Amino acid sequence: MTAEAPAAPALSHGRLIPVAVHFDDLDALGLLHNARYPLMVERAWAELWRGHGVHFEGDWAAAGDACNAVKELRITYEAPVTRPGEYAVHLWLERLGTTGLTYGFRFCSADGALTYAHGTRVLVRLDPATLRPAPWSEEFRTAGRALLRPAG
Repeated sequence: MTAEAPAAPALSHGRLIPVAVHFDDLDALGLLHNARYPLMVERAWAELWRGHGVHFEGDWAAAGDACNAVKELRITYEAPVTRPGEYAVHLWLERLGTTGLTYGFRFCSADGALTYAHGTRVLVRLDPATLRPAPWSEEFRTAGRALLRPAG
């Protein structure tokens, strides 16, 4: 008889995006370097939106909703990642405004059960000609509403 693995927690909101930690992501102490967490969150975010047709291919005028900039990043480290392997980033939206948004994230085990770090990031959609805030498209807003964390 084999033991069953514990069930992964069901996500009440957002998406769980797989990421890989490689040996060269670790620092001299064998821990995932603190600067790698935001990088992996960024890659997961880009993959999530690529699935909705939002991506940057070198032309800001054609980038649409991918023409955005980070206004704020906050991260709290809960437990060290001590080895390469498969992990995940849990992503969701905290707030979806006219020209900005705040998304939440957790860097976690592949099944989402263990949290290593968590935080928020504020993005502002930009007009490519002026680099001033611009409204998100209705297509983006529709996809974003599906990622909103329920109130409470």
